[in-house]
Amino acid sequence: MPNNPLFAVSANLQSPTSAKLQDVSTLELAQALAERLSITDLNWHKSKSNRNARSLEQTAVALVFLLKNNPEEALAHLQQATGWLDRSISAPPCPTHGDRRQPK
Repeated sequence: MPNNPLFAVSANLQSPTSAKLQDVSTLELAQALAERLSITDLNWHKSKSNRNARSLEQTAVALVFLLKNNPEEALAHLQQATGWLDRSISAPPCPTHGDRRQPK
């Protein structure tokens, strides 16, 4: 895509890091991105309602499924990403806290 401005920028920025990335498959890059953007148990409370973080997480996972030729699963994750952005979904309660209501 010679007319794509992103292509022109990336073609001129062959840093040592980007040269090393040439040896890594697209799927491996997507999996690394998905891992980097995943919300772990350690930061779940902090990030559970961060709509941008949740959407990034789901979009990266969708990319992995697309690269694995699984469009149905990719679509499900893209719908989750969209739900976070359009506010149609919210974070569930913490599974480790259980039901905090006191018995009667």
